[in-house]
Amino acid sequence: MNETKWGLILGASSGFGESTALELSSHGFSIAGVHLDRKTTLPHVEEIISKIKLNGTTALFFNMNAADEEKRKEVLEKLAQEKANIKIVLHSLAFGTLKSFIPANSHEEGITKSQLEMTLDVMAHSLVYWTQDLIRYGLMREGGRIFAMTSEGGTHIIPSYGAVSAAKAALESHVRQLAYELAPLKITINAIRAGVTDTPALRKIPGNENLVGHAKIRNPHGRLTTPEDVAKAIAAFSSPETAWMTGNVIGVDGGECIVA
Repeated sequence: MNETKWGLILGASSGFGESTALELSSHGFSIAGVHLDRKTTLPHVEEIISKIKLNGTTALFFNMNAADEEKRKEVLEKLAQEKANIKIVLHSLAFGTLKSFIPANSHEEGITKSQLEMTLDVMAHSLVYWTQDLIRYGLMREGGRIFAMTSEGGTHIIPSYGAVSAAKAALESHVRQLAYELAPLKITINAIRAGVTDTPALRKIPGNENLVGHAKIRNPHGRLTTPEDVAKAIAAFSSPETAWMTGNVIGVDGGECIVA
């Protein structure tokens, strides 16, 4: 009997996480989804779960803070009980503070220490902690693939994006270090740099309309990247034939970043 293959999606209820969960389930993956939703958005989570089940695979979803150490252990213990073989992990956590470092005027407050530290912890450092525990619990073995979502904002200035930009830069550094340390285990990890994509996270960025307009002009294809573009790429990059590809920042943007 073939062992059930699993995908673990951190940030599974919208955007890249949602599309990747659905794409992987269409390829026969059971999905463990971690998300943080209020009561008003839970019906959409149920829709995602239903679609996964229609593909004939299992869906285990956890409504929790993915950066909480105790909650993380709860998820991994449950997956250990399921004897889940985690083949693919997507880290797509978009929860951070969008505030300037230096306020524009005396009536505004700049970013605080706790806000800056929280942003980096959720959007960057949690990748390390999840990876450590996946190995510790024996849930990811040889042939595993880990992907983490980054953005062009990790190397470019966007107003009010300072904390997230720092988190993306740290995330890319973590990917390189983890690639080096995971190599003896024959597990790969890469960062995916998507083009500008219309997601709930993008809509929270002040001035996102300008980002969208500029991206449509820059992109050789004349359109935004979609979550489905990224999901299909992740599925393709998860092939056994990509075992020699690790520690990279891979652009999935239709050529957007090659245009100034």
